[in-house]
Amino acid sequence: MPFANYLELLKLRIGGMIALTAVVSYLSMAERVSLAHLFWLTLAMLLGSASSAVFNHWYDRDIDRIMERTSHRPLAMRAMNSSNHVLWLAGGLLISGVGIAVWTFNPVVAIHLFLGAFFYGVVYTVWLKRRTWLNIVLGGLAGSFAIMAGAASVNPALCALPLLLALVLFFWTPSHFWSLAIHLKEDYQKAGVPMLPVVVGEQKAAYYIFINSLLLVGASLLPWYFGQLGKIYLAGAMLSGGLFLLENWRLIRTPTREMGWRNFLGSMRYLGILFLAIVADVTF
Repeated sequence: MPFANYLELLKLRIGGMIALTAVVSYLSMAERVSLAHLFWLTLAMLLGSASSAVFNHWYDRDIDRIMERTSHRPLAMRAMNSSNHVLWLAGGLLISGVGIAVWTFNPVVAIHLFLGAFFYGVVYTVWLKRRTWLNIVLGGLAGSFAIMAGAASVNPALCALPLLLALVLFFWTPSHFWSLAIHLKEDYQKAGVPMLPVVVGEQKAAYYIFINSLLLVGASLLPWYFGQLGKIYLAGAMLSGGLFLLENWRLIRTPTREMGWRNFLGSMRYLGILFLAIVADVTF
């Protein structure tokens, strides 16, 4: 079905996560919440994320055919008449997202939205993914830019809280994605993509994840330490951090595909608890 094919190109689950990140950042900064602003911010972030997702589908269609997880994607299956026309779709989505950001908010939101799409679509997909195991470390800045965009929709000036939360997202992404890469190691190996577990093996990758997660949990305490968030947030950060480090330790002891997947899900739980703690702290 053509519509289903186009819908799959948008990677709406990733877009939803990016939009949620921006919304949480907005809520952490806003003294009064505007439902209209939440709607337009969510839409702008979805459009920006979708633009880079479409480009990612187009650029990676060759290796997507090799990997079992991605072999069903429309461009990998040649299910669309022409693959190059989707670049127009990617451009249109990005222009629409940036336009909404400027029209509804300010140019700073638009810049962060653009940079998020650029880092995922170009820095990660084109420059780094096939060259170095550091691909997701730098490419993962897309999530950090979502934090900055959400905060800038309230106040375009550079503020401490969004910078600290952006640092948390920066450290979260490698632990999240390297866990998935352990689960999908054979796929990445077959496609020749140098994800960390492919380069150093599952055991060493598990240690890297644990070390990175220690930095993540440490970074998550900084908003409390610098007085930007209070005790509710601190409790959530400590709870989510403790649970996630426990999952990381289990992965070190048993670095299997199944435990990689379990740690991947644990990273989602970690971020969910942290987001709830941010919203609860600023609300109550």
